[in-house]
Amino acid sequence: MRQTPPLAPLPRTFPASEAAREGGGAPLGDLPEWNLDDLYPGMDSPELRRDLDWARNEAAAFAADLEGRLAALDGAGLAEAVRRYEKLQQVLGRIMSYAGLLYYQNTADPARAKFMGDMQEEVTRITTPLVFFTLELNRIDDEALARALADPELARYKPWLDRLRAFRPYQLSDELEKFLHDQSVVGAAAWNRLFDETMARLTFEVEGEELPLEATLTLLSDADRGKRAAAAAALSEVFARNLPLFVRITNTLVKEKEIEDRWRKLPTPQMARHLSNQVEPEVVQALRDAVVAAYPRLSHRYYALKARWLGLDKLQHWDRNAPLPEEEDRKIPWDEARRIVLEAYADFSPRMAELAEPFFDKGWIDAPVKPGKAPGAFAHPTVTDVHPYVMLNYLGKTRDVMTLAHELGHGVHQRLAAAQGELLSSTPLTLAETASVFGEMLTFRKLLAAQTDPRRRKALLAGKVEDMINTVVRQIAFYDFESRVHEARREGELTAERIGRIWLDVQSESLGPAFEFAPGYENFWTYVPHFIHSPFYVYAYAFGDGLVNALYAVYEEGDPDFERKYFDLLAAGGAKSYRELLAPFGLDASDPGFWDKGLGLIASMIDELEAMEG
Repeated sequence: MRQTPPLAPLPRTFPASEAAREGGGAPLGDLPEWNLDDLYPGMDSPELRRDLDWARNEAAAFAADLEGRLAALDGAGLAEAVRRYEKLQQVLGRIMSYAGLLYYQNTADPARAKFMGDMQEEVTRITTPLVFFTLELNRIDDEALARALADPELARYKPWLDRLRAFRPYQLSDELEKFLHDQSVVGAAAWNRLFDETMARLTFEVEGEELPLEATLTLLSDADRGKRAAAAAALSEVFARNLPLFVRITNTLVKEKEIEDRWRKLPTPQMARHLSNQVEPEVVQALRDAVVAAYPRLSHRYYALKARWLGLDKLQHWDRNAPLPEEEDRKIPWDEARRIVLEAYADFSPRMAELAEPFFDKGWIDAPVKPGKAPGAFAHPTVTDVHPYVMLNYLGKTRDVMTLAHELGHGVHQRLAAAQGELLSSTPLTLAETASVFGEMLTFRKLLAAQTDPRRRKALLAGKVEDMINTVVRQIAFYDFESRVHEARREGELTAERIGRIWLDVQSESLGPAFEFAPGYENFWTYVPHFIHSPFYVYAYAFGDGLVNALYAVYEEGDPDFERKYFDLLAAGGAKSYRELLAPFGLDASDPGFWDKGLGLIASMIDELEAMEG
């Protein structure tokens, strides 16, 4: 497969919160911002130029030394080649991490956007001579590679080699792979950038005030239903006005993927994602089917409850994330959020809190909402000889505290996995959400245990149910939406009406009869970045939630060795498969009944909420 250059991190919009929410100037305290000096001190720094020059020269030397010669190398020779390749990935990853983080801090800044584009082009040029490496590795005979793997230095990289060789049946010729690599900067990467910059520029007029996307989306969770409706109308109007562009981006990217999949002879649009996630298609299908079958006892049932709580015959889409009447409208200051999360982590393990502490003190978190800043939240691992960086849009709501717990979980996971090195630290998406969702669950349980007021306890529990529905039900609905869009695109170019119809169909199926959808909601697919940046990424959220629910049940059952096994799981990074990592806990995600355990936890919480009504 072609070697894609390390690109900027995808902003992972935490699905429970959808996007950062505007707080209206609440006294949140001093919110931290990134200090990126651990990567580079500036865009024009000599350190960055030095690394670019080294990578350019080393990539050329690497190709001159090794191209056409890999099959003749013994195990020690192959191990040395892999180490050289890994070092190149580390240096180039540092460059693109820096460019990406700068860009996501302010996507509207022309200087940062140009720097990002220039670095993408330069790194693509540098890495073109490296394309041969993974292709030749995949052409080595199985028996010859097995003999080479007797060398312990090469054997360490076996999980990475296994992942490469899973793509072997879908590999193109060297010439085509190099063409695709070179062309990538004006292909999907360019359309991704157009999408990001368009979203950053959009403004929405709500009750006479011009707001960015972040602030407008937050109004969908405002206590005032009139304000929610006004925000929804503003979103609908702007999305409709820009619809031709979003339809063009979607049609182009989906068609580009279809062409490449066809040339590679990939059997389904989802297959490349499954391969990169190291998960069997039937396991993902079992997850999808279990969640869809559970719609009536989860989302349909919960939203019928919510309609009654809000005194409505029918919910509109702007009521989906509305606060309950019992919900506390207090803004949580940053220092309190820090204390809540670190104490929840420490209650599980002091080591977990120690791993999270530096994020607060060393400029590893960028928390405030700022003009041009990317929406949502993410934790970017950067490279294994630096540290992760967390991006938030913190506005003081309980869900923002949960987002902090979520992203710090990623950060802890990434710090632990870094010891595996550049090629083995990256965790497949099937496990990437494990520490984040687990950290979130620890924080929720701490908040719930401390809450004695029945009304506020109900609001906390309902908020968690909504988060889990957004993480599981909504993300599987997103997966179905993508699947149907990619299938329909094979019949020809898609109109806005066709895409909108698919969107409404999956939303109706997943949210249930408690909802009716006002005109304009058919275009709300346009702002979801995962569809653009990373096709079929979304099922990882549901996979992670179900996996963590099962893990948490083992923890609550009192396994005395749970903490050690849990840290071993995180420290493994991508060096082991999800099957190997779950086995010590007695769990098997390929078991058809596995997913029902996690879904049953959500259902039991809804049972508890129904009992509160009585």
